[in-house]
This record gives sequence, C-alpha cells and structure tokens, in this order.
Amino acid sequence: MTETEGFALERLLRPRSIAIVGISSEPGSIGGAMLANLERFGYGGDIHLVSRNRDRIGERACVPAIDDLPVGIDAAVLAVPGAAVNDAVAACVRRGIGAAVVCAAGFAETGAAGRAAQEELAHMARAGGLALCGPNCLGLVNFTDGVPLTYEPVVPLPQRGVPAVGIVGQSGAMVASLRIALLAKGLAISQSISTGNEAVLGCEDFLSILVEDARTRVLVMFAEQIRQPRRFLAIASRAREVRKPIVLMHPGRSRRARASASSHTGALAGDYAVMETMISDRAVILVNTIEELIDTAEILARFPAPVAGAAVITNSGAFKGFALDFCEAVGLDLPQLQAATQDALRNVLPAFAPIDNPLDTTGQTIKAPEIFTGAARHLLADPGVGSLVVAVVPGDARQAMAKVKALMPPLAAATKPVAVAVMGDEVPLPPEFITTFRSNGIPFFRSPERALRAMAHATAYGTKLAAAPAAAAQPAPSKLQLDRVGVYPEYEGKALMAALGIATPRGALAKDGADAQCIATEIGYPVVLKAQSPALAHKSEAGGVIVGIADRDALAAAWDRLHRNIAAAHPSLALDGVLVETMAEPGVEFVVGGRRDPDWGPVVISGLGGIWVEVLGDVHLMPADLDAARVARELARLKGVSLLRGTRGQPPGDIDALVHAITQIGALLRAHPEIVEIDVNPLVVYPEGVLALDVLLVTRG
Repeated sequence: MTETEGFALERLLRPRSIAIVGISSEPGSIGGAMLANLERFGYGGDIHLVSRNRDRIGERACVPAIDDLPVGIDAAVLAVPGAAVNDAVAACVRRGIGAAVVCAAGFAETGAAGRAAQEELAHMARAGGLALCGPNCLGLVNFTDGVPLTYEPVVPLPQRGVPAVGIVGQSGAMVASLRIALLAKGLAISQSISTGNEAVLGCEDFLSILVEDARTRVLVMFAEQIRQPRRFLAIASRAREVRKPIVLMHPGRSRRARASASSHTGALAGDYAVMETMISDRAVILVNTIEELIDTAEILARFPAPVAGAAVITNSGAFKGFALDFCEAVGLDLPQLQAATQDALRNVLPAFAPIDNPLDTTGQTIKAPEIFTGAARHLLADPGVGSLVVAVVPGDARQAMAKVKALMPPLAAATKPVAVAVMGDEVPLPPEFITTFRSNGIPFFRSPERALRAMAHATAYGTKLAAAPAAAAQPAPSKLQLDRVGVYPEYEGKALMAALGIATPRGALAKDGADAQCIATEIGYPVVLKAQSPALAHKSEAGGVIVGIADRDALAAAWDRLHRNIAAAHPSLALDGVLVETMAEPGVEFVVGGRRDPDWGPVVISGLGGIWVEVLGDVHLMPADLDAARVARELARLKGVSLLRGTRGQPPGDIDALVHAITQIGALLRAHPEIVEIDVNPLVVYPEGVLALDVLLVTRG
C-alpha cells in the first residue's frame, strides 16, 4: 500500500466528515439507517446529507447533489441504486471526497455486464484516488473510534481498553453473524468490515491496518477469495512477527463451493491446497467450520497461545477414552503428566482414581467438588501442560453451581488457556453457571468437541510461533539456459536434473539403431528405450517405453517395435530420438515435483511415486523456499516415509538425498519464474543416493 492509499483508507476508517448520498426518511431505507447509526453512536464529525427530493431530514439540511457538497469530505456512503453508482462515484471524485462505501449489488456477481460496470467503477475510483469499499457490501463499523458506516442496525460498544477482535470478510451477512457471535461470548470488537466485491479495496487492505492496530489482538477473516495472495502472505508474515493470530475460514475445497463463491462475490477461485500450504507456513490458522472460527478466536483473544499440549479434566470415565481418540484426530497432544504433578494429584483425588491425562475426577466430586479445585490447580502448574479443558456432566442446579464454585479460583487465576465445556448438549443450566465463567473471561462451550478443536488450533499456532527460526533455504542455482517454451522432452529434463546434482540413469539419446547399439554396449545391458519428443509427454500410453532389453538382438527388435507403436499412436509425430538408459535397480519410488500457482507462487510436492501417487494419494505440498530441516519434518508427515526407515529387514533409504532433491527443485522454481511445472516420477530412493527415472518439465514464454 502506498502512502497515498494509506491516507485514503484512514479517511474511510476514521473520517472527520461523512456524506450520506441518497438519504431518505422512509422506514427501512439504507440512507436513513446509516444516519440513525451515526446518531446512535454520537458521531462527532460533520454529517452532510444529499437528497434529490428532500430539503431536510429532521433537523439536518440536505443538498440536491454531490456536486453541491463542500470539497474534501472524508467519506461518502452511497445509498443509491446500482444504476446510479457510477455517476455518483464520478461526482465524488470531482468533489475530492476521500473514500466511499457502495452498498448496491448488481455488479461482478451477476455476470459479464455487471463485471464490466464494476471495472469501470474501479477505474474511476483508482484514477480519482477514491478509497472505495464495495460494491455489494454491508459496509464497516469502527467500534474503537465510534464510526458506523453501515445500514445494519448497530449499537456502540463500551470501550473498556480490553484486547479486541477485528473482523474482515467479503460477505456482509457472515461478518455480521461473526460479530454477534463474538459479542455474545463477551469479547470486544475493534473493527467489523464487509468488503463485498472488492472493486478497489479488499480484505488485504484492511488486514494491513488491523495487524498494526494496538487494540486488535486477533484477526478473524472469512474469505471466499483472497484476491492478492502475495500481499496476504506478506501481511501474514508481519502478523506472525507481531504475534497477532489470523484465524481464517476459506470455503472452496469442493467444486460446488468454488462455483458458489464466483456467483456470490464475483470471485475466481484459486487452488485450495496451494493456498492452505502457503498460509500454514506463515502460521495462519485455517479452520474448517464457522464454530471453529469463533471458538479459536475467543481462546486466542483471551490468552497467550499455548506452546504445549492440553490437559483434560472430566467427571466421566467414559469421556476419557473418547477424548483420547478425538484429540488424536484433531491433532491435540495430551502430554504425560510430570511425576511431581502425579504425586500432587494423588493427594487430591480418591485413592482408587487413576492419575492420567485425561484425568477422571470420579463420582466423588458429587460429595467433594473441591477435588476439581486441586486437580485444575496442579494440572495448570505442570510445565509440560500448555492449556486445560474441563469437560463435565453438570448434574442438577445445585451440583452445577458447586462445580462452578470449585473451578473458579484456579481457572480465573490461570495464565494458560483454559476452557469449560458441558456434556449433555442443551441440558438446562442455572443462568449464573454460564455468566460466571464468561464474566471472568473463561471460555464456555456447550460441547467438549468445540473446546478441544479450538484448543487444538490455538496450540498448533503457538507451536509454530515457538519454533526456531528457519535456516536459509537452499540458494537458488545460477540461471540455467532454458530455451524451449512448453513441454521439455525427458532427456533435456534429465540434463537439468544432472545440473542440479540429482543423479539420473546412465544413457544417451540415440538417433538411429546403430547409435542405440553403441550406447547400450557402452553402458551395459539390460537397457530401456524411451521415445523422446516435446509432443510426447505420456510415452508409456503410446507404447514409447520398452524395458528389460537384454542383448543386441532384443535391442534391434525393441527399436523397431517402439517406432511402430509411435507411428500407430501418432502418425505425424517426429521424434527427437530415443533415450537409451540402463535399467534401474528397484528401490522406494517417490514423486518429487513442483508447480507455479499463478496467484500463490511456487510449491513443491513429494510423496510415494510411480503408480502409488494416484492409487494412494500420499503426497504433501510444501512452499518452495523451505530449508532442508523443515523439508525433512514435512516428509515425516507422509505415511509412505516409513518405507524409507527400513521395514521387514530392508535397509533404510537415503532421506538426506531425497531432501536434497526436493530443496534443489524448490530452488530451481524460485530461480526460474518461467517454469510452470516440473515432475520427477519416479525418483527412486536407495540406501545411498537417489535416481531420477523420468522428468517432465513445462515452461511458459
């Protein structure tokens, strides 16, 4: 964001003067609702009203047109129909207005004609230096400074100086829903911003402000599309640096969800898996449900992020087994308790109670609820415990409040994240049961699953923050000569691998049968023949690969058969030649490759290769700039990595060589933006070294 753009955005978020264009006194009108909000908030700046058919609204005078407004108003709210928006924006530019909110729909979300109108709108706004929010948006509310630029009825919030949550999203209804949900949990809100179709200003613009906002502790984002991925990653890196979590929900895993986003906000969906890979590396918390979005934000708004696993207290022995399974499924570690903690707990719990994590306080808590007090205090004191979740069956009203009384002292004093959850779904609870916890800043949940999922996200975030800074990634290789545009034949791709220090089978390109015989004699039998042409990316399907050739006679027969196969499959195809190579020894087949996403940039991929890549799908995406240590950690997440550790008497594979190949391919992608895709499949891993058996490389002009 330039200095000029930042100033214009500041005029939108903290305007000293506001114009409402299209004001009406009719009940339910957008302009009237905007004015009511400003008056309800006691907005102290100048308010100007524009109406074609009213001289006054209440005690406030109106002017008939935007051109009659004073020059240099900070922000205008355009409460006009879609057909009148472009003329209104042009008038705002003429009067030197700094920013505008456009609520009207009927633009890019409706199709080609609407997209053209939106592009014209965006061009006018940018050319005129107008910071435009929308169209098709609900507007925004700056609760910290008391500026409501929305037609949704809102009320000012008490500014108690407590850390707050900032909310950004394209959907106005979703932003509003998140806001009321977080408020219901007793949290403060700093900003609530709906960006709509994002003709000019997008989520990234507002995030860049909120990351630096002293009052905003957590950023909540619901994005149907991230339109500026590279900028988003830079903002996420800054958020990680200042330890300000971004909790993101991004629909788009399914084809139908991507189509829905397009029809809703004019979004053109990108590749979800690539997005997930890139943002995870910046410690963005990507959640799967709206509940997780709300719950994770609450925990991180109230507590520092935990850097160790959770302890669980329950008064249900059956829940203990469930929690072990559930926490493993959501990735929440339940650490073993330290010996001192176990000794302390034995002095609190009945003699027959097993001391473990999860901790079952047993039915004795009905008669002795103070067991909860000691158990919670000792678990929170354990250095290996990062957080505490209390999941209880509340019992009747008397028993429920006895649990509250017992739990409040240790939970209210906790500096680690804590949460209370009840079993029994919508079981009736005394009103003060929930309010006591929430008024003391203790997150309360109607189901243990919600509490445990949220704590898992918070812990994963804290673990990433606590990780040692990554070492420098593999340096990008010197610029290699890439002369082709499009698909490279395998022999050229393998020459590139050799330049990177990744071994390939011995062999050479043969132009005729005599060449093939000479090459085979030099490298030794058995050999493989592979047809080579930029137009033949899939050789096997065309009969262009023949393996296990044992001698000169077999080679001559194979040479003729290969050419007959290619002629039948592709009659007009001219080959560059035929690659003659030694037969590789069996090993563990991996796939290593990379692709350049047009929005997010380069990523690398690795997993079980050969036929298994399609059968098992055991592959993992990684950013292209990971250093060797982090690549090794990512590989450890693959199920197939166990094959490299030695199974059933087989020697372990050379993981270091595999890591080296991955980092080299990542460096190649970073050094050569013209590379669109590279695929080494299989890359055979041996006890010593690796061998690239096939290489596909695709470049763009």
